[in-house]
Amino acid sequence: MRCLDLKSLSEAEAVSAVAEALRVPGGVAVVPTETVYGVISRVTPEGSERIYALKHRSGSKKLGWFVGDWRILGHYGVRLPPKARELAERFMPGALTVIVPTDGGDSIGFRVPDHPFLSALLTEMGEPLLQTSANLSGAPDSLTLADALSGLGGEVDVAVNGGSLPPGSLASTVVDARTENPVVLRQGALKLDLRDL
Repeated sequence: MRCLDLKSLSEAEAVSAVAEALRVPGGVAVVPTETVYGVISRVTPEGSERIYALKHRSGSKKLGWFVGDWRILGHYGVRLPPKARELAERFMPGALTVIVPTDGGDSIGFRVPDHPFLSALLTEMGEPLLQTSANLSGAPDSLTLADALSGLGGEVDVAVNGGSLPPGSLASTVVDARTENPVVLRQGALKLDLRDL
């Protein structure tokens, strides 16, 4: 495993190293976000299998996507109902995950992270990335790289140290926006009242 520190490397160097690791089939990285530490991979079967194994998580519980720009989702067979589009326009980038339908009758939860390193990485990759919190399924979220690495059930390919996140940091707020009446499934870092929509 390669460890990178954002304090000692330039953002460009760190982005290049993580992108290189992710382009290997099944490549997985632990990264800081503006909410909690996360684990990411490309949207491939190999990537999702690695993440599920690291988290000891059931494959029936879906992984979310990080995207650099939610407007590209249509290119990946993802549909944004009007309320989902309004949420994206108002609160992204930020700590909001929105669940929307896909053309194939499935669904995905997507988020545009508000973190300089992740934004640069998504630009470099030019595609969505699988993402979830870096901890065993059901365990507390990780606010340091050490906690993230010790909380996973195996080794990742590359880990990025973005320092300690503030105590009390929460994962993203999750909204199911597949219908005309969105529902908050988890109140997280973004305090959201859907009556404002």
